[in-house]
Amino acid sequence: MPPPEVVLFDRDGTLVVDVPYNGDPALVQPVRGAREALDRLRARGVRIGMVTNQSGIARGMITRDQADAVNARVLELLGPFDDVQVCPHGPGDGCACRKPAPGMVLAAADRLGVAPARVAVVGDIGADVGAARAAGARGVLVPTPVTLAAEVDAADEVADDIGAAVALLLGGDDPGASAQARPSLDRR
Repeated sequence: MPPPEVVLFDRDGTLVVDVPYNGDPALVQPVRGAREALDRLRARGVRIGMVTNQSGIARGMITRDQADAVNARVLELLGPFDDVQVCPHGPGDGCACRKPAPGMVLAAADRLGVAPARVAVVGDIGADVGAARAAGARGVLVPTPVTLAAEVDAADEVADDIGAAVALLLGGDDPGASAQARPSLDRR
């Protein structure tokens, strides 16, 4: 399978250590290997985006300005990013953007001028890969302690960490491939 043209990453638990409802940029800490993995994609000409559910805005726990400040810190530490999509809605709002709905993936693909089939989404929970699947994109799950076993079982592709996810997406043509990369668990 050829590498994707665009890779969209979930923010919390995938790019940065998950701090629930984080509104403080000072608490942003990249996950181990994130910068190196993103730089490998950039070196190959793969565009990068971030797609993040931020229900804390709808719940009144953080403001949009706080969420934007946290996103700006992520970009400062890990950027540049070609696109950033934020869903400010809560789980019961019925929007088309909140993962696992495909809205943010489709919006990023449209904004970057690429077909969803040439996009991959990397995330730590089933909603991330569900959004990819719903959009017609490729999804790679990187399990963390919050990932449910059923989400791992349902994922088409699973990687041990962000570096392994990038290695999986780039295939055998990745000189920076991590030893933890596993072949696809293609369950389609």
